[in-house]
Parts: sequence; C-alpha cells; structure tokens
Amino acid sequence: MHEIVDQQDWMRRGAVRHARNLLGKFLVRAGSSGTMARMITEVEAYDGERDLACHARAGRTARTETMYAAGGVWYVYLCYGVHEMLNLVVGPPDWPSAVLIRGVDGISGPGRLTKWLEIDRRLNGLAAEPASGLWIEDRGVRLPRSLVQATPRIGVSYAGPVWAAKPWRFMLAGSLLVSGRGRSWK
Repeated sequence: MHEIVDQQDWMRRGAVRHARNLLGKFLVRAGSSGTMARMITEVEAYDGERDLACHARAGRTARTETMYAAGGVWYVYLCYGVHEMLNLVVGPPDWPSAVLIRGVDGISGPGRLTKWLEIDRRLNGLAAEPASGLWIEDRGVRLPRSLVQATPRIGVSYAGPVWAAKPWRFMLAGSLLVSGRGRSWK
C-alpha cells in the first residue's frame, strides 16, 4: 500500500529539510495517458522573502500569492515564457517557501518534467492530493546520506554570491536516476 503524504506534513517550516526529504518520494500524476508514478530525484529549496533567489523576495504579488498559502499546494509558473515549473509550497501560511521539483526517475530538467507529465498552470494553487490529479506518495524508499548530493541551486546568480551559493539543490549522487536513464515505477 502506498501512503499519500498528507497536506498537514507540508505545513511545518523548513524548506531545505522538506526538499531533502522529498528525494525518494513519488510524484504521482493522473492524466490523459493514465496514472504514472516517478520517484523524485532532484529538487531545490526556496525559503521566504529573505532568500534573494526566491520569487517572494519582492514580497506578495499576483504571481507569488500561491507561495503564501499553507504548505501542501502546487505553485506552477511559466519560466522564460516557455517552460512550466512545478513547485510544492511548504511551510505555514504567510511564509512563502517552496520546493522546485527538478527531476524524477527517468526525466531530468524541470521543463521536461512538466511537459512529459502534462503539468501546467491549471494546477497552480491546487492541493497536492489525488483530487487535483497530482500528489506525492511515500512508498517506503529510504535513501542513505551517501546517495544524496547537495549543490548550489541552478540559474540563480541574480541573487548574489551568498544566496546563489547556498547548497539547497539536492539530488541522487552518481545515480542513473538523475541522468535520465532510470527505470519507470508504477
């Protein structure tokens, strides 16, 4: 039996901890081609208005309003006018933090992930639960620390050297899962 991660679990503060803990969980998508599940293999944390790499660094806007919701909802936005980006809002209400899902088993890159799983902005603000068609499951995978690599986030040089260098990107190290050659999980 697969356990759906309860929305209450995402309301605790700590985007970096949430990001690390998402590795090994499964992103499940019910879509036009059926239901598929892929293990999460790469993520990045964004934590509040003080984090200069976070969209909320300028405060509450129409674009970032979803980030201020209670944890457990999807924040989906368009990047460079081309790619939809999938984030899970984490933390308590009014604390804008989220985890960008960068890769899953067999799919690397956040733009490819959303395209392949048919994820778009219609999911923005919806709960990460089966009723939305997109949710997270804990299938009992436990990853030893030796398999997890922490690196600086990608594409955030605009945040300045301190925030750009934060090791808040987590991925499975040396694994076929990150390279895009992993196996599919059902």
